[in-house]
Amino acid sequence: MKQHLNTLYVLTQGSYVSKDSETILVKIGEELRARIPALTVGGIVCFGQVACSSPLLGFCSEKGITVTYLTERGRFLARVEGPTRGNVLLRREQYRWADSPERTCDVARSVVAAKIANCRAVLLRAARDRPSSGGDDSRTAAAATLGALLSDLEARPDVDSVRGVEGAAAKAYFEAFDDLISQQKDDFRFAGRSRRPPLDRVNALLSFVYTLLLHDYRSAVETVGLDPAVGFLHRERPGRPSLALDLMEELRPWFADRLVLSLVNLRQVEAGSFEGAASGAVTLTEAGRRAVLAAYQKRKQEEIAHPFLGERTTVGLVPQLQALLLARRLRGELDGYPSFFWR
Repeated sequence: MKQHLNTLYVLTQGSYVSKDSETILVKIGEELRARIPALTVGGIVCFGQVACSSPLLGFCSEKGITVTYLTERGRFLARVEGPTRGNVLLRREQYRWADSPERTCDVARSVVAAKIANCRAVLLRAARDRPSSGGDDSRTAAAATLGALLSDLEARPDVDSVRGVEGAAAKAYFEAFDDLISQQKDDFRFAGRSRRPPLDRVNALLSFVYTLLLHDYRSAVETVGLDPAVGFLHRERPGRPSLALDLMEELRPWFADRLVLSLVNLRQVEAGSFEGAASGAVTLTEAGRRAVLAAYQKRKQEEIAHPFLGERTTVGLVPQLQALLLARRLRGELDGYPSFFWR
């Protein structure tokens, strides 16, 4: 099993990342800011004007350390990685599954079932921890809608109808999302999901954390030998990591959405952590990104009991474990894909 390794996030503009033997160095001008043993690093994410030396990129390629480049505000640009890893027989089996409507629907249904169940659990926990003072509660109403959609999912015969259920569930869930925000309501109103660009502070947080989670899932599926571009729920598109997007759906409500809610409700980010652009886009400031990254890394270190394996693991290893379980399903070692259900 892959060790739980940290991701190195480099945010300071003008940083230069290089190597010295088995050590990764980060400099600002002539000042050495960080010296990190490479064996503790699973990936490097560079924000904006950050340069990496050619020897470092070659070293990371050999060691399986992926280097990802994002804009200063967190939009994905490119990845640098070494030769394709993994078993060609596993990938060929993955392609055969993706070409089979029945098998594609089987995996997609499992993923969507976990996503809906986890969204419902988020809503019900919030309703239990903070009961509504009025007679109606949008959280419990949305949870009931999600329960009905979950019951209906098993009868869906093809992947298009599964996508339809997923879309209806996402709509119901996000319609109640604003009621999950209990603090800083004037500064963190959520009227609906907006992506490119995010148009409010909550959407800016969601998009940023989703980008981080996608980075972890893409690394996970590549580590176990799967092709991140060939998925089951998300349609294939050039340059799109469809399989990573598939698997991260399970963790978006349980991990990403709850992290965003904690950041707001515990006042770890405030209105001053964001900035607006003339286009209407809202993005995190550098200080805001640092606060989110610190909370993200801390959350990844927490221990849980994996719901299928029954073993203690860290949150940060869940993407790796789910990718491994999917690989076992594709090889015929499991009767079904055990998607991640939050308990």
